Amino acid sequence: MTEATDTASRSPEFVQSLERGLAVIRAFDAVHPQLTLSEVARATGLTRAAARRFLLTLVELGYMRTDGRLFSLRPRILELGYAYLSSLSLPEVAQPHMEALVGQVHESCSMSVLDGDEVVYVARVPTKRIMAVAISVGTRFPAYATSMGRVLLAGQSAQWLTGYLDTAQLRPLTRRTITDPVKLRAALTRIASQGFALVDQELEEGLRSLAAPIHAEDGSVIAALNVSAHASRGSSEVIRKELLPPLLATARRIEEDLRGGGQPAR
Repeated sequence: MTEATDTASRSPEFVQSLERGLAVIRAFDAVHPQLTLSEVARATGLTRAAARRFLLTLVELGYMRTDGRLFSLRPRILELGYAYLSSLSLPEVAQPHMEALVGQVHESCSMSVLDGDEVVYVARVPTKRIMAVAISVGTRFPAYATSMGRVLLAGQSAQWLTGYLDTAQLRPLTRRTITDPVKLRAALTRIASQGFALVDQELEEGLRSLAAPIHAEDGSVIAALNVSAHASRGSSEVIRKELLPPLLATARRIEEDLRGGGQPAR
């Protein structure tokens, strides 16, 4: 079918610019998580000028990021609808494993992704409420002060992390919160090396949290999984000893399921 014929068959209400904008979003997938302007133009059949306008609009709206050359989707794309969240399959795959973990350790479990300088909760299995703030899917917290946020930050490129540390507003949420960029970078380096994060009452007094990364097949960190416990359960070392092994085992099982049929790289 030619473009002229295809256009003629559409209803008068059809908005071609919206179609083109969606085509730009669809150009990114598991095989092509990052694309240049020229690659997007070729994939969509748009001119470079048109592709550039769509890409920069998506960047300004927060649905995409760029380093000046490469473009990639941001988690905020989830706001476009639950259909995308379902196609991502990550929360659906993770939910039964999270429920099993909660049944084993009797503490709440959450999963989040990174959106700019915040973590966004995409799945949660609560037990008793131990935080002053109610948490649900869609809840956001500053990444620097959370265990999941630090796991996600530690999984970013050195260039991205430098930009983040240069601009992030590291406010003290408790007296324990790390607000020094040098100390935060050192903590993130340690987390990247050891494969987990433990945050001790930096987001909220009385709350300790452990987080582990969820990796895509290419090794990139696509999400973080955590368990949180009240400080009364024991010291940081006690919580690490009791909760870290089952947390890491659950993260591995989720990754195995994702490789078996999910689409985490989106």
